[in-house]
Amino acid sequence: MTEPTSPQDPGRGRLIRIRNLRAAALNGTEFAAALPAGFNGRWTRRHWAHASLFAMLGTLVMALVPGFSNAMSSSAEQSASLTPSTTLSLLLPPLPRAAKQQPVAAGPNWQLVSVAKGETLSHVFERMALSQSDLQRVLSQPGAKDTLRRLRPGTELAFELQPVAAGKPAALRAFRYDRDDTHRIELHVDGDKVTEKVIERPVEVRTAVISGKVGRSLFHSARKLGLSGNNIRTLTDEIFKYDIDFNSDVAASDRFSVVVEQTWREGEMIKSGPILAATFTAHGDMHSGFRFERGGKDEYFSADGRPLKKAFIRMPVQYTRISSKFTSARKHPILGRTRAHQGVDFAAPTGTPVMAAGNARVTFVGWKGGYGRAVILDHGRGYTTLYGHLSAFGKIKPGQSVSQGTVIGRVGSTGLATGPHLHYEFRINGVHRNPMAVTMPPPEPLRGAQLAEFRTQTGPALARIRKVEDIIYADVGEPSKDKRVASAAKPGSKKG
Repeated sequence: MTEPTSPQDPGRGRLIRIRNLRAAALNGTEFAAALPAGFNGRWTRRHWAHASLFAMLGTLVMALVPGFSNAMSSSAEQSASLTPSTTLSLLLPPLPRAAKQQPVAAGPNWQLVSVAKGETLSHVFERMALSQSDLQRVLSQPGAKDTLRRLRPGTELAFELQPVAAGKPAALRAFRYDRDDTHRIELHVDGDKVTEKVIERPVEVRTAVISGKVGRSLFHSARKLGLSGNNIRTLTDEIFKYDIDFNSDVAASDRFSVVVEQTWREGEMIKSGPILAATFTAHGDMHSGFRFERGGKDEYFSADGRPLKKAFIRMPVQYTRISSKFTSARKHPILGRTRAHQGVDFAAPTGTPVMAAGNARVTFVGWKGGYGRAVILDHGRGYTTLYGHLSAFGKIKPGQSVSQGTVIGRVGSTGLATGPHLHYEFRINGVHRNPMAVTMPPPEPLRGAQLAEFRTQTGPALARIRKVEDIIYADVGEPSKDKRVASAAKPGSKKG
């Protein structure tokens, strides 16, 4: 059964209604034909019910279809008479030809890979199922081999792979790595052709003041506040090594403040520089240290310009014991004669490093009678030290300058020695002195122009530390955790 397609054509509507009536009559004929063959003309109640139902349906169809057609026709006529219609032609701007021709390119699908401990670039390529030819294409680019030859654990590399069929090896489409803190390199591979793209990544250097209390562990507390492991080791093993025993003289309530330079990139801190200034308050006594370059070498000085590193260390061998003290007379274990022992013997295993007791110039390296293999250092101002019975020498030669702590040899038992140990002598103007009891000379302080420059540099750092500590440790209440780090970007500190 169909309905009129155009409500505005009455003749068309009447023709459709006639067709609908004819279809209803045919349906009745088909209904009669569908009766059972044994039908004898006698109608049962079931037959009458079916016939009544079909008659009712036919009546409804004939009543509804003309009414719907008339309603649509009248509604359209009323709308046409009440609302005038107006047609306007609008000119649209033509679509740019470039937009029609240029497809939208899909962005790269980078896969990030973190280098594991002991892995090389070759191992990473194997892990990504990439061929050696792809590896060689990458390493053949200028500067790539120098950067990628030694990868540190945790270094992030990025790969974009060509889509390949199942069962076939992967192919490299692009490779990305960081050349340094400010440059990222993207290598795009197209067959044997490799195109390099350099991406600038600006960084910002901020001077930060980090302050806190020792708590249950200095290392744990300092790391939690943002100090690096190297910064903490500098604090304990270099700056305050001679004034504070961090194994026994530090309490949980003691506090520290450190000024460091931090390098930030894209909102993330990527590197922490050396300590510029530091204070440590132990048992109410404040110790301070400031970094300053003297003679081309960075050192740490107290607030009044005196070096924190002492001129001499008393024991040039670590993890040892004194096997023979400095004495005016003793029986020699090998010669059997009684004579003065003008040095101190430190027992230690063969091969233990022997360090220079202070900054010095090497005056002798070689065999020296009963001392066996020996080294003599001249520290200036009439101070000299001798190191005997060595099993081997360090990388030193006569006339060379060495710094305090430089390894100049190894413990041995050469010469007149009954076992492995270091014989250490300390002389002032040629006279032997007991290195464990003599008053060591103080280090040379800064003077003149150097001292003035030092004060110019250290003044602002100390003022910044005091300002932060006044905020944190004020008596008004417990400081909030978010105030423990104060930083300020240095003007013009972006590094290229």
